Amino acid sequence: MQEPSDIKMYFYFDESGSPAILGHHGKNLLKEGLTSSTFIVGYLQTPNPHQLAVDLEKLRQELLQDETLTPVPSIKNLENGFHANKDCQEVRREVFKLLKKSDFEAYIIVARKNEENFRKRFNMNEKRIYKYLVGELLKNRVHLYKDIDIYFSEMKNITTLQNMTDAVKDATEKFQYKWGKENHNNIRIFVQQSTQIPLLQAIDYVLWTVYRVYERGEFRYFDVLRDKIKLVHDIFDEEGNPHYGTFYTDKNPLEQKKSPISS
Repeated sequence: MQEPSDIKMYFYFDESGSPAILGHHGKNLLKEGLTSSTFIVGYLQTPNPHQLAVDLEKLRQELLQDETLTPVPSIKNLENGFHANKDCQEVRREVFKLLKKSDFEAYIIVARKNEENFRKRFNMNEKRIYKYLVGELLKNRVHLYKDIDIYFSEMKNITTLQNMTDAVKDATEKFQYKWGKENHNNIRIFVQQSTQIPLLQAIDYVLWTVYRVYERGEFRYFDVLRDKIKLVHDIFDEEGNPHYGTFYTDKNPLEQKKSPISS
């Protein structure tokens, strides 16, 4: 077991896709193609969030003042920060160029949506789904640093401070059960709007690349940030492993020939 580092680390969490499967009157949105086939949660970590925040804000201001982008309707969205799904292609290109050279790592967990599985595990409760995924993602990593600040992007009534505190508690308990050692690290938890925290906008971009892989089989954006994405845990990939899913890492890279969209 790796001993905790004295470096203070900052984690920034966001999600992509929707945890919902059922709509009004029990309508199965998944079967009718009216919702995403996966729900993705992930975070980026960096010991130096200030530099990336400054770089992102500088880029945002430059793009807002770029006269060639003024006629683009979506450019007004930049007044509230970057958002991969809403930004135009010219903006995305610049953000990806910045992220590619920035100092961070990303860790991501993907939940393939299935009504029977989600009903059995979570009773279709979206707060429980999010909490579970956070706990699974952090259980082998929350002990690595003696001092961690964790920021969660606000999501309706799901990423409440209490729910995210419980998620981190679950992760530490899973760590203790596995190693027989308590985690005494200092962990602070915050829930913020992504418009207020540039690094929450950065992880939005990272997760968007994984979303495109799983929903469209498109790798071109993922490949730009491949070196930054240290883990994609496809947790409900029963073809990979019915108990733990599939772990995509540097040793087992997520590639076009393994495209999950065809699984």
